This record gives sequence, structure tokens and C-alpha cells, in this order.
Amino acid sequence: MSDLEPIVFVVDDDPSVRRSLGRLIRSAGFTVESFPSAQDFLERPRPDISGCLVLDIHMPGVSGLDLQEELAAAEVNLPVIFLTGYGTVPASVRAMKAGAVDFLEKPVDDRALVDAIHQAVERNRRARREQAEIREIERRIELLSPREREVFSLLLTGMLNKQIASELGTTEKTIKVHRGRVMEKMQASSMAELVRLAAKLRIR
Repeated sequence: MSDLEPIVFVVDDDPSVRRSLGRLIRSAGFTVESFPSAQDFLERPRPDISGCLVLDIHMPGVSGLDLQEELAAAEVNLPVIFLTGYGTVPASVRAMKAGAVDFLEKPVDDRALVDAIHQAVERNRRARREQAEIREIERRIELLSPREREVFSLLLTGMLNKQIASELGTTEKTIKVHRGRVMEKMQASSMAELVRLAAKLRIR
């Protein structure tokens, strides 16, 4: 995961809006990339860094709402701030239910937009950190042998070593060895830590 500064992606079919938004967002200290259509945005490779999307809801071709749905389907975790010149209640409800950070009407209030961008970028940073932690936990689990995974799962139920040994048809001494390897590979210093790691993956 990159530590580069976040990028705010602006997608709006109005060139003057793109220019004014670009100036505003850059003045707030963010890097900006602008696109005249949702299709242009989709075709452009995006760097693996945090950011957010400032998106016009009504555009020719692929609409802002359509783009939001496409990104969600592709599991692209990029917070969306919608802009519209003629917002409707159904559109805003649909956008917010789909996870939009905010829904602002044009001409947009500069302070409101900058505040929404800060909120969206921070949300994205938190999500990316959580995703990175989950990937690391998954990597550790892959290091476990099949028997260690069995012990791992039974430990999470609260079973004692002797109970796990009985369940798996082996000795308590053998389970102690497996348990030690599980703790080492999972980089857990205690059972509480092991449970916390498992909870991140919703393992039961």
C-alpha cells in the first residue's frame, strides 16, 4: 500500500466546473485528476493510493450513479461525493444508500466540499489500513499447516489443550506444540490477541 499523498478524482462533463473544482481542491492541499466522463475515468489506470471521487451525478452516457455502482461491483473502495445542479430526493437517497459520503448541489459551497473531501479521504485511509491488516492476517493463516489450522479453529472456541487433544485424537503434549506454532506464525502474544486477529476476519 502506497504512502503517497491522496488524489481527488473529479469527474464532470462541464470543463468550467472541472477547472474551478480543480483550483479549489488544489488550494486545499490535494492532488487533483480530472475527467470529462465516467468512461474516461474507468479507462484510466488508477494508482494504488488513498483518495476520493468528486462526481457529477448527471452526465451523458455512464451517469454518476452508474459509475458508483460499477466501482462497487468491482470492489473499488473509493469514497464518492456527488455533485448535481438539479438534485432529486430519490437520486440522493440512492447515492447515500450506496455509500456516498455526501450529496452537494451546485453551485457547491467551497467549505462544504473541502470538508466532505477531508472526510472522504480519511474514510478511505482507514479502510485501506484495515484492508492491509486483513491481508497480513490472511498471509499468516496461509503459513499454518492443516493440523495447525484445526487447532487454531478449536482454540477460538475456548477449548483447553486437553479438550482439543481429545477432539483431534492426539495427546495434550502434541497440542501444546501445535498451539505454540500457531501463536508464533500468527504473531500473537496471547489468546486475546489471537482472538482479535481472528475477529478481523470474522472467523468463528
